[in-house]
Amino acid sequence: MRFRVAVRVLIAVVSMTTAIASAQTKALTLDQARQFALDRNLSVAQAQNNIESAQAGVLAATGNYLPNLSASGSWNRSQNDRPGTEPFIFNGILIPGSTGRTVNNNFSAGVDLSYTIFNGFAREGNYTSASAAAISSENAAVRTRQSIVYQVEASYLNVLRNEQLVKVTEENLKRDQRQLERITESNRVGALSRADVYRQQSQVASDELSVITAQNNFDKAKADLLALIGLNVNEEYQIADPSITTEIAQSDLEAASVQAQSFSQLAGKAVTTRPDFVSAQEAVRSAEAGITSARAGYFPSVSAFAGYGYSSTQLSKISDNRSMNWGMNIRWTLFDGFGTNYAIQSAQVRQKNAELSLQQTERDINVEVKKALLDLEAARKAYDVSLKGVTSATEDRKIAEERYNLGAGTLLDLLIANAGLVNAQANKVNAVYNYIIAKRNVEFAVGERTY
Repeated sequence: MRFRVAVRVLIAVVSMTTAIASAQTKALTLDQARQFALDRNLSVAQAQNNIESAQAGVLAATGNYLPNLSASGSWNRSQNDRPGTEPFIFNGILIPGSTGRTVNNNFSAGVDLSYTIFNGFAREGNYTSASAAAISSENAAVRTRQSIVYQVEASYLNVLRNEQLVKVTEENLKRDQRQLERITESNRVGALSRADVYRQQSQVASDELSVITAQNNFDKAKADLLALIGLNVNEEYQIADPSITTEIAQSDLEAASVQAQSFSQLAGKAVTTRPDFVSAQEAVRSAEAGITSARAGYFPSVSAFAGYGYSSTQLSKISDNRSMNWGMNIRWTLFDGFGTNYAIQSAQVRQKNAELSLQQTERDINVEVKKALLDLEAARKAYDVSLKGVTSATEDRKIAEERYNLGAGTLLDLLIANAGLVNAQANKVNAVYNYIIAKRNVEFAVGERTY
């Protein structure tokens, strides 16, 4: 009686523990993972900071078209010391002496206004350069978000892949454990030798090790995903998304085969849509504007100014003395020690390097699209082969098990067939997720999706 009560208590405790663990486990879909990454990933935050910095540069470049207004105020005190004089009487009048010290105070305040009328197109060049740099940084941030999302999707799918591999190894372990029970029972009645029991026990132990390894790979893949999207790796999350299916329709495979043959179309599309290519184009435009700014040293600069001020030796009477001034300045540097020439050549080098970077970006895009299509076609073929492999391995193991049970086959034949089935099932799992990742890699290479 006490034993039954203890068993019931143990079952209740286990059920309660399982319920608590399930309540503490948080579900994490692919959309949620993407959003967490965009909100918390450090690379995304840095890209956004670069946008803000570039936009501040545009604002500063715009400010060059506006007048400069400044206000000033000053006070100074001067003191002069010289030999003093003694008092004396003149015509019966006492003339006091002096100490020889003279102290003067001077107060002034004013407002000055200046405006650059022309500065050799440096102002226009700076504005164009800043605007291009801002657009470039915005597109770079878009590509950063695309890259992070693709990494999250690949990492998320890798978690699901490892979870399926855990199930494959667990099912294999259960199957071999049932086989061990049958072999043990057959040995007990003298139908099979003790060697078969030992061999199957060794296989079960190997299966247990495979389960441990697969579970560890699953846990590490989940930790990598949580770290990538900025979540606490110590918290437990259930990685599941009903929108991701492991069954691939034949129509989808046929569409992928057609897509794999459309390199020219996709490469041309990628060049027009990829944010990093647009960013490289804007970098070239910014460098060209830098040449315009550098040439400003060969031109004169023209500015206008105006001022209004007060001054007095007494602060209370400062408004009694007022002054106004206005005019224009023209300044032309006739020789600057080849400084302008150096600035132009440096700007031209930056332009050439920007153009080379643009060409390299286009080459990289073409290579990435080509590789993505090759990976997609290889993943499609691998999936087809994996389906055939599972079907064949399933039948082979079924036949080997029947032959062994009838005494026409050996345990070694059964173990080999079972290993082939496990390998075929694992190949199918890998083929499925490799195909899904390859499809998303094509989308990433083309750069159509924005986040």
